[in-house]
Formats: sequence, C-alpha cells, structure tokens
Amino acid sequence: MKKIALTSLLAALAVSGAHAANTIDGNPLYMPKAGHFYSVTSLESHTKNATPWTLGEEFGYGISDKLAVEISTSATENDNFDTYAWNDLGVKATFRAFNKGGVVADVYGEYASRGTALLTSYGLPNALMYYPNLDDETEWFDKDFTSYVWTAGVRAGYTTAQFTVAGHVAFSYLNSESFNWADKGTHMLSLGLDGQFVINNSLNLVAGVEYTGVTNDHVAYDDMEDPAKTKNAGTWTGMFGVNYNIDATKFVGAYINGSMNHHEGDKADEWGWNDGFGFGVKFGIDF
Repeated sequence: MKKIALTSLLAALAVSGAHAANTIDGNPLYMPKAGHFYSVTSLESHTKNATPWTLGEEFGYGISDKLAVEISTSATENDNFDTYAWNDLGVKATFRAFNKGGVVADVYGEYASRGTALLTSYGLPNALMYYPNLDDETEWFDKDFTSYVWTAGVRAGYTTAQFTVAGHVAFSYLNSESFNWADKGTHMLSLGLDGQFVINNSLNLVAGVEYTGVTNDHVAYDDMEDPAKTKNAGTWTGMFGVNYNIDATKFVGAYINGSMNHHEGDKADEWGWNDGFGFGVKFGIDF
C-alpha cells in the first residue's frame, strides 16, 4: 500500500511539473501547448528618469507541444510623446528537446532588428530604430541607427508544482546589416539563471539574474563609442517580481530590476551599480 501511495505521489509531481512549464504565470520555462496562442504585454520605466515609458509586446503560437514561434517588439515615448521611437522587432523559434519528470531543455534561435542606442541623449532609454519627431528625421530602419542581431541559445531547468529553476546560455552576433558576415561584428554572450516559487494558486514570486558581455573588442559602429572601452565590457542585471493569476490562462505581474557594469576609461575593470532601478507591469494570456 505504501509503495502504491509513493508511486502515485511521484506520478502526480511529474504531471504537475510538466503542467507548470505550460502554464502562463511567469514560469521561466513556459511554452504554449499545440494550437495555443499567447500574448505578454509589458509597460516599463525607470526611477532615474521616470518620464520615458516603454510598451512591449510578445505574441506567440504553439505549432506543436515541442515547437513554438514568437514575434516581439517595443516602443518608447518621452515627455508626453514629445519624443518617441520604435525600438526593435524580433522573430524567435523555440524547440523543446527534452521534457520528462519535470526536467525541461529547450533550444532556440532569434533574428532581431534593433537600434544602436546612439540617441539616448534625447531621453529614450532603449535603442532606436525610428524617431519620427526629432529634428533630424530618419527613415524606417535607417542604416545608420539600426543593428541586426542573430542569436542562438539553450535553456534548461527543473519544474514542479511548487518551484522552477532554469538557466540559459545564448550567443549573439550583431552587425550593421543582416548578412554582412565578412565584416567584423560584435559578439555577445549571455548567461542567466531564473526561478519561480508558487505561494498558492493565485500568487507566485519570480527572480532572475543575467550577465551579458561583449566577447570581442569590435563594435559594429565605429563612431558609436571607442572600441577600446568595450573590452571586457559586460552588464549584470537582476530582477524580482510578483505575479497574480487571474485564472488558469491569465496573469498580471509587477517587477523591479537593477544593473551593474564596468566603468569606462581608466576604471574599465571596476564594477559599479547603475543609478536607480527599472520597474514595470505585465499582463499575459494563453488562448
């Protein structure tokens, strides 16, 4: 009888673990089931200059229980739309290579167009692809202010009905054109760890930390900054959030984040916290 009870308990944990990774509640291993769409909308700002607000959107679809695709984009406004910009546009595919007993492993690839962050003096904290109401108006995907990023990565973790722990590793190649492989570009490596703890059916806590570093000395735009200053450049970012489940297919969340990076110039090997912290809210739905 005890063996039957233990076997039933282990089976329940395995099922609940697999279910947790397919539940849109902030789980870092979330992936939509076959035939399901999902949407995560975010609104973010920063305490150092709370005027800019960034609206982001992720929209995806589960082609099968092992394959999902996603489109993501964001836009930023400042001073009641005195300046505004479309920041990025990305397409991503994720393949679930392993899912058994609560252990999950995915591989993914992404192609994205982003700005070069040359115009942060205008108060827009994100990279810019298009800024239609500044003095020097540009065209869509202006070649002087748009970069293109190819990314390949893996993520893996363990999930149960109570908690999830997941890590990821990704390599990115950035350049000023989509297919200019002959030119030197910027190589970036990202390493991260994320977790979720379920308090009850309605509330869960999430936290994560990620390091992103430039692995070569070259930048795609030589006039963007001194390449020497990007040697060993890297940024640590930490995040903490609380999610509330409206029901089994909808959630809202509130998040804060902070970062630290290398100082430039003579102090390039010293780490320092960036002033202020980011904050934001999210709304997610699976349908």
